[in-house]
Amino acid sequence: MASIFGHALVSIALGKSFSKKEQTWKFFTLAIICAIIPDADVIGFNFNISYASFWGHRGFSHSFLFAFILGVLVTFLFYRKLFLTKRGIILILFFFLCTASHSILDAMTTGGRGVAFFSPFNDTRYFFPWRPIKVSPIGIMRFFSERGIKVISSELIWIGIPSIIYIIIILFMKRKNN
Repeated sequence: MASIFGHALVSIALGKSFSKKEQTWKFFTLAIICAIIPDADVIGFNFNISYASFWGHRGFSHSFLFAFILGVLVTFLFYRKLFLTKRGIILILFFFLCTASHSILDAMTTGGRGVAFFSPFNDTRYFFPWRPIKVSPIGIMRFFSERGIKVISSELIWIGIPSIIYIIIILFMKRKNN
């Protein structure tokens, strides 16, 4: 998996696509939660849930269906007045993308057993052919080590730079349209 920092950065970058008025603490907090919540499945290791299980790490919680359900749920719970409007659909799509970005990044890491993008319809685990992101160790103590520094260095290149470029492009486009 990529680290929570890498996942959070992508959701922040995507959030910059919205107007300043919409870029609230609530908005970004929900986006970051959506981007990191798929890794809540690591709790399964404490209950002897197999990595390859439906509920295992990178299983259903990393699927596009889960991302869609979470996008709908977050929008319904926190933007109820907008839920059935055009803006609500855009928010559902945004929170879906924040959540799905987690799986996409994980499929570009150097470790693990792949991502079940299409669970529950197909539990096959996938990686992308190009996997430049160093896999993050599971656990805080393991992260704060030499290996964690290598992960952050990798993410600065493969997540940080593209995110910054995306934000610059968005800011340029917004300025050009004003």
